[in-house]
Amino acid sequence: MGGKIAVLTTGGTIASLYDPATKRHKATADGTALLAALPRREPDVDIALENVLRVHSFDLSCAQSLTLAACLRDRLARAEVLGAVVTQGTDTLEENAYLLDLVLDAGKPVVLTGAQLPADHPQSDGPRNLADSISAARAPEMAGQGVTVCFNGQVHAARDVTKLHTSALESFTSLGHGCLAVVDDGKVVVNRRTVPRPNYTLEEIRARVPLIRLAMDSDTLLIDAALEAKVDGLVIEGFGRGNVVAAFTPRIAEAVARGIPVVIASRCPEGRVKPIYGTGGGGRELEDAGVIFAGDLKGAKARLLLMVLLSAGLSGDRIREAFARHAP
Repeated sequence: MGGKIAVLTTGGTIASLYDPATKRHKATADGTALLAALPRREPDVDIALENVLRVHSFDLSCAQSLTLAACLRDRLARAEVLGAVVTQGTDTLEENAYLLDLVLDAGKPVVLTGAQLPADHPQSDGPRNLADSISAARAPEMAGQGVTVCFNGQVHAARDVTKLHTSALESFTSLGHGCLAVVDDGKVVVNRRTVPRPNYTLEEIRARVPLIRLAMDSDTLLIDAALEAKVDGLVIEGFGRGNVVAAFTPRIAEAVARGIPVVIASRCPEGRVKPIYGTGGGGRELEDAGVIFAGDLKGAKARLLLMVLLSAGLSGDRIREAFARHAP
């Protein structure tokens, strides 16, 4: 099957080279260099290369992500383009993938990838990850799977994937869900399919939504500061099934009373939040206060979802209903 794959580069470790003058790695390699290092080529596919950004992903902004989404939307609308690959840094790869998944209504495959080892490392994983991503982006069976992440021979759904290790090559995984597919020397083998969920067309992210992660005996400094700053929404990574320090409960109730949606996720790597306990900061008390429970969606992605919903003009019960669809 002939056609084109759009490859959009944005920097990151996959494009990083060592600068002896500053003794630092910097994202200086362009897409041409990345393609030149590929261990294999798809024989009947042309690559349409574009260097969109040059940034380390720890500095990637939502505005830049929406710019990338607009580029992808344009390229994927072209009949000859089979799918797209985005290369970026790994620090916020899972978040960028999820934000793109929320704002792109792309039936064609969109695959994000990167590397744990820089481009000039003798064992860099970038070339293999990019080759596997191109294979996934051209595979007809990946159509309709939404935005995905391809790393270490596995393809993961943007909603489910997380970076589990700071430096290991097998860092990306989908805890509690498993990968969508594997790429074996260019052959894509699908294990499961994603659940279709709504998309939202946005020109900008306007909502300010902080993420607060709780620890034992946390004081209310951060939530007090958020309320003082008049944020648009709030996501709290609580304990276990979705519990908080008791002192947080009246602050949360105050936020909800002001019309500020408050979402509760869990700081645990796996599992769902559910209101069970009925005293102090227990989930039942939070449920009575009007919070939204984020299912198994982790805090960073729950924040992005809330930001997108608020920026799309949703409020009140419509936000609650949207969370029920995206994070049941």
